[in-house]
Amino acid sequence: MGKPTYILIIRHGESEGNCDKSVNSYTPNHLVPLTTKGHYQSLEAGKALAKFVQHQAMKDSSSKRSRKSIMFYTSPYLRTRQTCNNIIEGIKDEPGIEYRVQEETRMREQDFGNFQKSKEEMEQIWEERAHYGHFFYRIPHGESAADVYDRVATFNETLYRQFKSEDFPNILVLVTHGIWSRVFLMKWFKWTYEEFESLKNIPHCQYLIMKKDVKTQKYHLKTKLRTWEDTDDSWMQHEVVKEFGDELDCKNIGEELDDSEIDALVEAQKNAINSTKSKDKKIEETYRNLRARGLSINGDSKFKVDNQSVQNSMESLVQSP
Repeated sequence: MGKPTYILIIRHGESEGNCDKSVNSYTPNHLVPLTTKGHYQSLEAGKALAKFVQHQAMKDSSSKRSRKSIMFYTSPYLRTRQTCNNIIEGIKDEPGIEYRVQEETRMREQDFGNFQKSKEEMEQIWEERAHYGHFFYRIPHGESAADVYDRVATFNETLYRQFKSEDFPNILVLVTHGIWSRVFLMKWFKWTYEEFESLKNIPHCQYLIMKKDVKTQKYHLKTKLRTWEDTDDSWMQHEVVKEFGDELDCKNIGEELDDSEIDALVEAQKNAINSTKSKDKKIEETYRNLRARGLSINGDSKFKVDNQSVQNSMESLVQSP
């Protein structure tokens, strides 16, 4: 089996659309570029990846590939292409690193309906979505997160087929978008839609780390995801991230994984994790206001630690087409 030892999912760097929503009213979503800050974030992500790949604890369970081999899949949107290119700038000159890049249309972000409408009209849409439910609400002339889920499902089937190759690279990096990342994890770990809706967005250029257990061939999600129920900043602390990476909540799955290489990557990414803190406060205010008015955000379903564990990573090469 050629399953990669690591699957790293990364959201693009800060884009012009993240800073000014009016950009989406005259620039096609797939052509929205990174800001200067976004370029810096993704260049730093490249440096962090280079250190991760060179870490002495980096593992590889296959004898037919280099432990420093990387497969990049990227969304075709401009901001993800730019992010991927900047990450590669950070690794291309490192000794022993091998990499390939492939664009994947199914990794594009949720379609929000061509050019977006006025600020007032879009605010009405977001409020309606919060009342209807984020996962099933279909944006006018666009998609719902459930539609994205269908795309993710077929993409995963493609991955399973490729994993049958013994020489599939040791590290798979998915350069994509915020909603797509959460939907990908939802599909992989079999989360409910309430659990999906309980998750906050992912910081720009923070790696979400999945690591394979050699014995079970299942993946652990080693990154603690933020939820709307978080009431303080404890989720940011390295010790908490490490705790959620342990197998304390997983039964009968063999020896505990050595995560020193992951610890190093988390440490290197602290700036990325903290970068969205101020923006999150504004989103949190909106969330609290909607809750105060009786509108549902996440179906009052709390996200469980064991739903981020290997127990839910039941995908099998035997079951896949």
